[in-house]
Amino acid sequence: MQDGGKNIFPVKKEFIEDFEWYIQRHRESFTKEQFARRLEYGQEVLNNYYDKYIASFNKIVAIERRIKTTIKEVPIKGALDKLEFDGKSVNVVDYKSGDPDKGIPKTKGPSEKDPNGGDYWRQAVFYKILVDNYEQKDWKVVSTEFDFIEPDKKKDYRKEKVVINPADITTVTQQITETWEKIQNRDFYTGCGKVDCHWCNFVKTNNMAVALHELESADDID
Repeated sequence: MQDGGKNIFPVKKEFIEDFEWYIQRHRESFTKEQFARRLEYGQEVLNNYYDKYIASFNKIVAIERRIKTTIKEVPIKGALDKLEFDGKSVNVVDYKSGDPDKGIPKTKGPSEKDPNGGDYWRQAVFYKILVDNYEQKDWKVVSTEFDFIEPDKKKDYRKEKVVINPADITTVTQQITETWEKIQNRDFYTGCGKVDCHWCNFVKTNNMAVALHELESADDID
């Protein structure tokens, strides 16, 4: 919206009404009691969220941006909630619902316990790779911020920013290319790694049987 040439945000009433319109549109997904609870909860959460952040939001943004590009000949794409700009430098904002106390640990990078890094951490690095390789724009991501729209147990709203370094990009790029190679090779199942796992052995045996059957069928065709 414009006011005398200045960017302004919608008033709170309009903000809440957008949520109410959306949930009304999907009310068949809820029982009558569930719908009433979700409507009331959403109104409360978004009302407080608006008051918390309305004065501090960046006004130079792109929202709901879909980007497609390639990295090392691997096609990648994503839908980004919001990009905040400082010149050509970008902070990617991803909105998360749910309990922040459970979500924030997922923003942590690789560790002994989790060598691949948390799900949200990989998402943050992926967004940088995606945007930095977007040929249509000369943008550079400096950080990804996860904005939890529901409060924690203390009723506090929380954000977690992930600053990405070159080693992170190397790690996730390798994960992308390895995953792409597995997809191309139809290598979808790795199993739990336990030698005595009956289920893994069953799947491997049956996969082998299917592969042998396909080879035999191919020989018959020849």
